[in-house]
Amino acid sequence: MTTRGKKYIDVSTKVDSRKEYTVDEAMELVAQAHYAKFDETVDIAVNLGIDPRHANQQIRSAIVLPHGLGKKMTVLVFATDDKAVEAKEAGADYVGLDDIVGKISKENWLDFDVAIATPDVMSKVGRLGKILGPRGLMPSPKVGTVTLDVANMVKESKAGRVEIRNDKSGVIHAPVGKVSFGKQNLKENFLAFMGFVIKEKPAASKGIFLKRVSVSATMGPGIGVSVPDIRNELKSIGIAA
Repeated sequence: MTTRGKKYIDVSTKVDSRKEYTVDEAMELVAQAHYAKFDETVDIAVNLGIDPRHANQQIRSAIVLPHGLGKKMTVLVFATDDKAVEAKEAGADYVGLDDIVGKISKENWLDFDVAIATPDVMSKVGRLGKILGPRGLMPSPKVGTVTLDVANMVKESKAGRVEIRNDKSGVIHAPVGKVSFGKQNLKENFLAFMGFVIKEKPAASKGIFLKRVSVSATMGPGIGVSVPDIRNELKSIGIAA
């Protein structure tokens, strides 16, 4: 029988699963949801009014959040020659091509959080699609991880760049920080994320775009967030919603 900590019990009794809270209320609740011995990640789930079966309604992009993710990101760059040097100088943890492609394909080595590649090496990196793709690690021009500007991409990835992509049911799941960030920093990350998602609305998407939004700590309950309040908060800081 699983024993819940006091923090979990306290927060669970405060959260009404049928209610949608204001942004301030939700950030305060989720910031209190820390009962584990580690610094829990705060995740967001956004149910969208899109039909993910159609390519022109899918969302795949990325954003650098104002306060990062509170996590050390391990960055791998597939590159050669000058671009390999550029990646190393920018702070990439692993840089190479044939040696790394071989290590991943033969050993299923995946000790990194982000993979970046220059366009000229994608013919070799593409062979790793079956390994990297299902884990969300395949470099892609759609999210900017296939690029010649490797230095900037390495720096953004280290700063907490978040990839945004919908799943097969039209839901976006992503981290927006750590419980230790506190209410205000979590709120700023949350609003930056939501403002960006709204701007990414596909032209082919009709009807209600934001259906439901919720946040939760790793070990905490889901907390519904009011979409009208999200829009009001965004408007108050000058973001069209």
